[in-house]
Amino acid sequence: MSHNFDYDLIAIGAGSGGLSVVERAASYGRKCAVIERGKMGGTCVNVGCVPKKIMWFGANLSHAIDDAVSYGFDVSKNGFSWEQLVKKREAYISGINDWYYGYLKDLGIDVLTGDACFIDEHTIGIDDETYSAEHIAISTGTVPVKTEIPGAEHAITSDGFFALESRPDRVAIVGSGYIAVEFAGVLNSLGTEVTLYLRKDHVLGEFDSLLQETLFNELEKSGIELKTNCQITQIDKSRDGLEVHDNQGDIQKGIDQVIYAIGREPDHNHLQIEKSGVELDKWGYIVTDLYQNTSRPHIFALGDITGRAPLTPVAIAAGRRLADRLYDGQHDRHLDYRNIATV
Repeated sequence: MSHNFDYDLIAIGAGSGGLSVVERAASYGRKCAVIERGKMGGTCVNVGCVPKKIMWFGANLSHAIDDAVSYGFDVSKNGFSWEQLVKKREAYISGINDWYYGYLKDLGIDVLTGDACFIDEHTIGIDDETYSAEHIAISTGTVPVKTEIPGAEHAITSDGFFALESRPDRVAIVGSGYIAVEFAGVLNSLGTEVTLYLRKDHVLGEFDSLLQETLFNELEKSGIELKTNCQITQIDKSRDGLEVHDNQGDIQKGIDQVIYAIGREPDHNHLQIEKSGVELDKWGYIVTDLYQNTSRPHIFALGDITGRAPLTPVAIAAGRRLADRLYDGQHDRHLDYRNIATV
C-alpha cells in the first residue's frame, strides 16, 4: 500500500459482498476498513434471508400442527404470539450483528460508522472525517421500491414487514415475486386474512411455468385471495382501517396493512457517486465487468448494487474472488455468473 492512503481497501456497505471482500483481503495481510450506516450484515441478515426464514419456520410449525392429527397426535392450536416470535427473531439477529464486530476486530478490520460519500475516486467522507484507500469496493445493495399512488404513505414495504410489532388481521400484499408470495404464505399460515394483488395473471414470473401454475393453485387452496391483472390505485385511511381501491373498481375495507413487494432498486443516493466517476446503467445499477471492475480503475462493485444475480452466496463469492485477484496474484480470478441456481 502506498503511504499516501489510509487503507489498502475500503468496502462501503457491511453486507455479504463488503464483508467477504475485506475478510479475504485481510487474510492476505492488507489493511482494510468497512463502512456501515446501519446494522452489520446487510439486507440478508437484518431484513432479508435470516428474519424471513425465521418467520417461515414459525409458519411451517403452524402447518405441522395441522398435519399432526393425521399422524396420531392429539394436538391443537391454543393461540399464537406474534410478539414472542418477533422477540426471539430479533434476539437472534442481534447476536449476529454483535458477532460481526468481534470477528472483524479479531481480523484487524476497522469498522467505520456513518453515511459514506465520495470525495474523489480514492477518498471517502463520513461526517467531518475523510478516509482514503488504494481500492474501494461499493457494496451498498438495494432498497425496496416504493409506490407513488395516492395514499402511498399508508403502505409499507418488505422492510416494514419486519418492523411489525403485532400480527395484522387483514393485509393486502402487492407483488407477484418470491418476496410477495412468501409474505402471503407466512401471514396466511399464522392466521392473517391475505389478499394478493397481481399485476398479471400468474406469480413468480421468472420461474418455470409449471411451478407458477402449481403455486398459484396452492395459494388459492390455502385461502389466500388472488386478484389477477389488478393494481391498487389509491389507499385511504378511515376509522376502521385502510380502504384499498383498485383498477377493477373494487374497494377493500378494514385492511390493517398494505405491503408492497414490487421489486428493489439500487441504494447509492447518499454516496454522491458522481464524484467517483463510476458509470451507472439506465436503472441506476453500477456497471461492472466479470471481474467486478467499474469504469474507474480503483473502484469495484459487488452484490445487488451491480444488478446481477441478487443472491447472498453470489455476493460472497464475488467478494472473495475480487480479493484473490487484487491481493493474491490470481489475475484471472472471477465469478462465473452463468447458470446460477435460485430457490
